[in-house]
Parts: sequence; C-alpha cells; structure tokens
Amino acid sequence: MPASKVWAVVKANAYGHGLERAMRAFDDADGLAMIETEAAARLRELGWQKRLLLLEGFFDASDLPLLSRLKIDTAVHCDEQIDMLARAEPGMKVDVHLKMNSGMNRLGFTPAAFRGAWERLRALPAVGNITLMTHFANADDVLNPGLPLREQLSRFAAGTEGLPGERSLSNSAAVLACRELASHWVRPGIMLYGATPGGRSAREYGLEPAMTLESEIIGVQQVAAGESIGYGSRFTATAPMTVGVVACGYADGYPRHAPAGTPVIVDGVRTVIAGRVSMDMITVDLTPVPQARVGSRVELWGRSLPIDEVAGAAGTIGYELMCAVAPRVRMAED
Repeated sequence: MPASKVWAVVKANAYGHGLERAMRAFDDADGLAMIETEAAARLRELGWQKRLLLLEGFFDASDLPLLSRLKIDTAVHCDEQIDMLARAEPGMKVDVHLKMNSGMNRLGFTPAAFRGAWERLRALPAVGNITLMTHFANADDVLNPGLPLREQLSRFAAGTEGLPGERSLSNSAAVLACRELASHWVRPGIMLYGATPGGRSAREYGLEPAMTLESEIIGVQQVAAGESIGYGSRFTATAPMTVGVVACGYADGYPRHAPAGTPVIVDGVRTVIAGRVSMDMITVDLTPVPQARVGSRVELWGRSLPIDEVAGAAGTIGYELMCAVAPRVRMAED
C-alpha cells in the first residue's frame, strides 16, 4: 500500500521485542501505535519525534494533560471518553481517532451513532484533528460467512459518508490480503515482526522473522523402550531413544501446552518435543541428531523454524508466543 501512511504497532513492548529496538527498526514509519500511555511517554523520552497513537484511547481524565503536552493521538470509542474531553482544562488540544464498531463488537460507535459522536467531538475546543477508524475482524478470511470484509467496509462507508477526515483501516491481515484496499493510514502489527495473522505463511509473504528464541542442550538421557519421560509420564518411548534436555520452559515463555511432536531444531536438524514442557526444561528426541551433545544449540523458533508453525502445533498464535517471552530470557546484544 505505497500511498498509505504507516502506523507501526508497538503494543505489548513491541510484541515482546522491546520498545527501543522497535523505535530504531521502524524509524521510517509515520507513527508508532500502542495501548499503554506509559509506553508512549517512554518513546518521547527516547527521542521519537513523529506521531504516537493510543489504540484503545485514554482511560482516565487525568491522562489528558500528558497527551496534550506530549502530542499523543488517542482513539475515542465511547461516550465516556467524549465526556472527559468535554471537561478538559482550557488550552489542551488532542488529535483523536474516532473508532467505528463495524462488526467486531469490541470497541467503537455503531455506524448509526458514529456521526453524532463526530459532531460532539467537532464542537469541543480540546479536540484537534479527527481521523475516522475501524478494525477488521476477518481480514485474513475475507469471505468469512459470519462477517465478510466487504460487509464491514460497507458499514464503514455508510457511517462515514460525507464526513471529512483521514481514514485508518487496514491491520496486518488486510495489508497482506487486500493490497488494493487503500486508505490514508494502515496499521501493521504482527507482520512487522515476521509472523502472520493467519492464512499463508510468513515465508510465502516474504516476511523475515525478527525474533529467534534459542537455548542449548544441558543434559542427555538414554531412555529404554517402555520408559516414560517427564511429568505425568505422558510420553512413553516405543523404542530405545536418546533424549536431550533443553534449558527453556514455560517460565521463559515457551507454551506449557505444546504437545509431544511440536517441532524444534537441534544443531540445525529438525526434531520434536518428547514429554511435557516443564517450568525450566523441555525434553526433545535426539534420535535424528546423533551428534548432539551437551552444549548443542537449540532453536525453539526463529529463522529456521517459523514461530507460526510452533504456535500452530501448540494450539495458539504467534502473537502469544512473542508477547510471552519472560524477562529472565537474556536478549542478545544489538
């Protein structure tokens, strides 16, 4: 979407990657978007001069002086927020992004109520520019019978007809799946970090992973046929096998519910988990990697093993895995 301006989404500590890294990586973006007021303030401290946007808006009237002083845009999705803006102190000015609930049914004004909300905002001295915004529920499945993308677009067009202001529409899924869907602003999130919201794989889209989670083998066991591995004895060897113990577990953010058979890579060779994920350890089948030993490198996800594949095996999504990486995991130096 070369004609659109870009909000690079950095919520949840830039999907677990770190605000400082994201700010440098997305230097060419027109703005950074997040949920947390504290994160927006931190980005200003770090030197970000371009626009910032709170995607869920402010939660208390006491936030408004900060938004005005630091020039932070805010979503507005309910009457209570408009009421707080109406009571804002003289001299404050905030640019807002008026959100329509076009079918997602989380935040926003219905198409029928949208114009009235816009008119209220337009009359307030504390309100600067008004951008018109919505969020797609099924852009990774545009023909979804429950709510097709075309229906949301139709509702948004009807509710905003004749209203001035820039439009902000596409999330990652819409950017990837509907490149002809032009708007003034797009809001890519997960795609910036090398994963997808669904549909085709990141590799098929030419996306490169930004995060690699890796560890090493810290122990090796020879397990006889009929012996079980790990808590609950859920995995039983059907033949003699070599098992490697990896220094990583759910306390590091690896999903506890990842079943036996979830892929991992040891010394560049693909293998699988054998047994339950523990707090600090994962056991893996070293049968395909006979050369593996204590100290062998293990990739849990990253450049050789897409995070979406691991997430799919664990019955979750790449977003959760990225955001769940624990503070005790040491990050490589830049």
